[in-house]
Amino acid sequence: MSYSVYLPAQLQLPLTGVAPSSRPLPLAHGQRIYVNRDLKLAQIHWIGFDMDYTLAIYRQHEMDRLSVESILRKLMARGYPPWLRDIEYPLDFPIRGVLIDKKLGNILKMNRFKVVRRGYHGLTELSTEELQHHYYTRKLRPHSDRYHWIDTLYGLSEACAYACIVDAYEKRQAKVDYTQLFTAIRECIDEAHRDGSILDAVAADLDRYVERDPALAVTLHKLRSAGKRLFVLTNSHKEYTESMLSYLLDGALPDYPSYQHYFDAIIVAARKPAFFQAEEPLLMYRGDDLVPAQGPLDRSAIYRGGNIAQLQEALGVSGNHVLYVGDHIYGDILRSKKDSTWRTAMIIQELHREVEAHGRCRDMLESWDELYERRAELEDQLRQNQSRFKALEKRHGADIKDRQSHTKKVIQSIRKQLRAVNREATALRRRIDDRFHAYWGSLLKQESELSLFGYQVDRYACVYTARVSNLLAYSPNQYFRSPRGLMHHEL
Repeated sequence: MSYSVYLPAQLQLPLTGVAPSSRPLPLAHGQRIYVNRDLKLAQIHWIGFDMDYTLAIYRQHEMDRLSVESILRKLMARGYPPWLRDIEYPLDFPIRGVLIDKKLGNILKMNRFKVVRRGYHGLTELSTEELQHHYYTRKLRPHSDRYHWIDTLYGLSEACAYACIVDAYEKRQAKVDYTQLFTAIRECIDEAHRDGSILDAVAADLDRYVERDPALAVTLHKLRSAGKRLFVLTNSHKEYTESMLSYLLDGALPDYPSYQHYFDAIIVAARKPAFFQAEEPLLMYRGDDLVPAQGPLDRSAIYRGGNIAQLQEALGVSGNHVLYVGDHIYGDILRSKKDSTWRTAMIIQELHREVEAHGRCRDMLESWDELYERRAELEDQLRQNQSRFKALEKRHGADIKDRQSHTKKVIQSIRKQLRAVNREATALRRRIDDRFHAYWGSLLKQESELSLFGYQVDRYACVYTARVSNLLAYSPNQYFRSPRGLMHHEL
């Protein structure tokens, strides 16, 4: 459970002759910061940021198109059929939080209990019976070699390419090794990142691939003005990081000649999540050379690698005074939460779509809740009448058969009503899901449960929001208070 903070709009003071407002102006849903656990920004001395999909918000469809086309070209160069260049690939098919079954060629979505509730083979949705046959008879182990977890926006192109290629093979009734295919896709995307097929194209046309947020620089300035010290911790390499940060921040504010003036430290090639566990030394760039970092960090320098213990020592801060902001549920949020006392803020770029969809189908959600309660009532009535019928079978008397016949008709009527309620609930649930995502429904929910991805956000992110600049509407000393936790018996 989480909730958002409502804040008044900031105005210049003093305002003479104006009485204080009794009700603060609410922020739009997409601008809010949502709270899972208490976070006092007054106690945060350092705020760290991932770069890709955190400071830099990518245009997802453009990135996915570039990545999928790179994958297809490289697959054909490896000997895969030339008709791959002609296949259609719906870029809106995948979402984060899906699991690829490399053995069967399926893509799956689970709830927080790791129960598969939805899946596709290629682009064909799997039936409930197919899901039960493959995934309900034994415990699913998502971290085994058979499966691959899509938990980053970078990974969407892999899922899209895999589903579309599997679909193309099935339509042609051609044989394909699903595991081998996915391995080849992974190798191709890694190769595309290494050889510059993707990053060079992005760096050469940043306007096409990256959304420049005009509020980002002002947000960072506000945090610095309140005494916060800022650092960047990214897996990207030096040249790409410099190019991206320069594009995002250079010239945005007159008091900051370049991006380096916003940050007290910049660490590239951090190798997260290994950064939070390994003991790789922190190195400093001196020209084109790398030398061991010593003492406090130099604001004018760029650093490489390192580990969390060495970084905290260099920053002169303990973990509970650090807030780290990132988009990767595992590499940024889960791992830092498990291996340190850093506080965490997760950037969920898709959150705009989630909150808008929730608002559009609020009436349908209320109707679905009513159907859920109606189904529970009918099931209680069914059990009561079934017990009554069994009790009558043990009795004898002139009126027993009439009572048995009446009870049997009641049972049949209840079962008919249950079937109708189930049909209506299923149809309504599909309409609700379509408002969120045509293939998968809500990113953070699966029917009435949290999705596995939503569960991880809830468990490991202290707060979450759609973009870094949403911090601008809040005080740098804001106390983000979590809702009072309730167990089911307290509801």
